[in-house]
Amino acid sequence: MKLLAFLLGLFLCTVPASAQSYRDRLPQDEVIYFLLPDRFENGDRSNDRGGLTGDRMTTGFDPTAKGFYHGGDLKGLIKRLDYIQGLGATAIWVAPIFKNQAVRGTPGDESAGYHGYWVTDFTTVDPHFGTEADFRALVSAAHDRGMKVYMDIITNHTADIIRYRECMICAYRSRADYPGAAYTPYIPSGMEHAKTPDWLNDISLYHNRGNSTFEGESSTMGDFVELDDVKTEDPRAIAGFIQVYGDWIDKYSVDGFRVDTAKHVNPEFWQRFVPAMRAKAKARGIPNFHIFGEIGGIGLEPGKLAVHTWVAGFPSVLDFAFHQAVVDTVAGPSGTDHLNELFAGDPLYKGGAAAAMQLPIWVSNHDNGRIGWFVRKGFPDASDEEILKRVRLAQAMMLTLRGVPVIYSGDEQGFAGDGWDQDAREDMFASQTAVYNDNKLIGTASTTAQANFNPRHPLYQFVAQITALRRDHLALRRGKQIVRNYSDKPGLFAVSRIDPQNGREYLIIFNTANAPLNANVEIGRTSHGFTSLYGSCPSAPRVKGSLAVSLPPLEFMICAGSPK
Repeated sequence: MKLLAFLLGLFLCTVPASAQSYRDRLPQDEVIYFLLPDRFENGDRSNDRGGLTGDRMTTGFDPTAKGFYHGGDLKGLIKRLDYIQGLGATAIWVAPIFKNQAVRGTPGDESAGYHGYWVTDFTTVDPHFGTEADFRALVSAAHDRGMKVYMDIITNHTADIIRYRECMICAYRSRADYPGAAYTPYIPSGMEHAKTPDWLNDISLYHNRGNSTFEGESSTMGDFVELDDVKTEDPRAIAGFIQVYGDWIDKYSVDGFRVDTAKHVNPEFWQRFVPAMRAKAKARGIPNFHIFGEIGGIGLEPGKLAVHTWVAGFPSVLDFAFHQAVVDTVAGPSGTDHLNELFAGDPLYKGGAAAAMQLPIWVSNHDNGRIGWFVRKGFPDASDEEILKRVRLAQAMMLTLRGVPVIYSGDEQGFAGDGWDQDAREDMFASQTAVYNDNKLIGTASTTAQANFNPRHPLYQFVAQITALRRDHLALRRGKQIVRNYSDKPGLFAVSRIDPQNGREYLIIFNTANAPLNANVEIGRTSHGFTSLYGSCPSAPRVKGSLAVSLPPLEFMICAGSPK
């Protein structure tokens, strides 16, 4: 039996990821596609207003405004699964689908909960997105295709229901200055049971100290821009959230959680929550349940991310440092040494470099903005062709270097946005939002005024081409990464990825300069020949341990070493 199990394991490591059972795939085998349901596809116009009546200040629906619901839903997502799978994605990360506060904000500055992060009911689907049956149908349809579904979850805060008698928008008051009650919190009349489960309506389960400054103690105890900050150190909150999210695993057999605002929750909470979720998933026959925390911020480097894998116990975190290194390198004037510095920090993660291979890596997202926006900022005088090449190069790094690629919906259609947050949340279906429709897309003459699900778009075809290579070559998913060459100037960056099954060396070489590259690249001394998977690779080493390569501006190559 032991021999049979060994041979089966050997087989699963060598067959393409698509041929394995989706349950057997490791996190690093996936290509994740991230989307906000409201901005993806409208499959049912009857739920656009979420069952509410009145104007946009009640229903939250206004497809002409970037901060309100536009009508996308779960039925629309199911309708487009062919499109997502055709891109090469194997897992779908869906922004929160829980029932939300429809509209909030001060007069004249209101917006809607279209994004899903203002939860009132953690146990059900927001009617703007559909029903629990729709979510079950989505997970079932994805699983039937061998695709996984990751939920976006929140424990740090709830919707903005609690008020303070002293002020409408209150500054943070520290424990040292106010060791007792900082403010006098109350729940407005008629809102006493606005949240579900009902334990969330207990005002003593919140810190009630005013708005976080996102520094010091306020980072874990302050309200997140007026959103009610849960006292997650309370055993009742720990048990309550374990029950809530364990039920989602039980009911729907989802495959992982992306954890919003993870660094704003005390680490002791995660020390209890994460093992409980993994145990629940394992009991449901989900052995590779992927939990990754959002440790957001500007200027993050690996150490500031890795500490959360040690102290909080997160198995993985979103790799903000990867994003910054790629932006510096491809959308800025930095040398490729920024990438080397990034990967030199991999041993800092709990589990070391092997754990770093499970970090979700990304070049665009709904909060920080799209890579096209960064490239245009960094090179405002660049031609359309150069912008396209730089965006493609950034995507190539995300799809071939260590980690789990996360494609933000729209990037494959040339979306660039106008900035961060709402300015990076364009509709994939035909948009009525003027500030989106005047954007110049990359690689196409189309605009967001038309639906953008075009499999012939050059970026869609490019991503599909590289994800196919990643699927078919184990080294590009699970291979140990060795940085071979880098520079303090734009130009050469090279890594090897070693096939864990047969030791075959795969060489990936980038030219980040807007000029041709001719250079010698270090390789393993036992590598004696290469074939081209992408680009034109030299067939043989110049001498033992060295390969002479040539690359056009802003291009790359993937070279597969000869079998040993």
